[in-house]
Order: sequence, then C-alpha cells, then structure tokens
Amino acid sequence: MLNLTPEESRERLRRRARFLRELAEARELRERVTPHRARRKQIHAALRHRTFRFLP
Repeated sequence: MLNLTPEESRERLRRRARFLRELAEARELRERVTPHRARRKQIHAALRHRTFRFLP
C-alpha cells in the first residue's frame, strides 16, 4: 500500500480524474471520427448481451 501524505493523495486523485476525463474525451472523439467502428462496437456488444442472456 502507498504511504502518501494527504497532499500527495489529493494530487494523485486530481491526476487520475484528469486522466479519466481525457480518456473519455478521446473515446468520444474516436467515435465521432470513425462512426462505423462505433456502430460495429455497439452491434457486437448487443449480440454479446443477447447471447449471454439466453444461456442457462
């Protein structure tokens, strides 16, 4: 386990939050730039969900 001071802990959380925001932004941008990939991803996810839903 990391032994961080409260300041280091807050800074780490800030960096993590910034990283996650940038990651989400990058995903949105990729889906806008390549809509065919996004559509294919949605179709595959739907098929996966439907497949596992019917398995006993």
